[in-house]
Amino acid sequence: MSLANKMQITFPSRSVNESFARVSTAAFIAQLDPTLEEISDIKTIVSEAVTNSIVHGYAEKEGIIAISVYIYENRRVRITVRDRGVGIPDIKQAMEACFTTGSEDRAGMGFTIMQTFSDKLKVRSVPGKGTTVTMEKVLCRKP
Repeated sequence: MSLANKMQITFPSRSVNESFARVSTAAFIAQLDPTLEEISDIKTIVSEAVTNSIVHGYAEKEGIIAISVYIYENRRVRITVRDRGVGIPDIKQAMEACFTTGSEDRAGMGFTIMQTFSDKLKVRSVPGKGTTVTMEKVLCRKP
C-alpha cells in the first residue's frame, strides 16, 4: 500500500474547532473525487472522534487535538485523531452503544457511529496519557 499524500493539523480542543476539523479533512480528501455519501461519512466519523476528544478526553480543560489523514494509492483513506487527555480505562466498555462518561444529554453513540461509517476502527488509549482513534475507509472506484 503506497502512500500518495498526507495531511496533519493540530488545534485546541474547543467545540468551535470541531467543524474546522471536519471540513478540513473533507477538503483534503476531495482530491480523490469521493461521492457525496463518502464525504458525509468521513465528516461524520471525524466529527465524532473530535467531539469525543473535546468532551471526554479533555472535559473541562483545554488541550491539543491532532488529526492526520493519509491517502493511499488504492483509494484507502486512514484518519487518526489523537488527544493527550484523560484516556479511556476500559475501551471495550467505552465502545458499547449508549455508554457515556459525559452528561445525561450525551447519547453514548460516538464509537458506534464511527464503526458504522468507517471500514475499520481501532482505538488505543492509556489512562492519563490520551487516546488515538484510527479509522479507515476505502472509497469507491470511479469509472
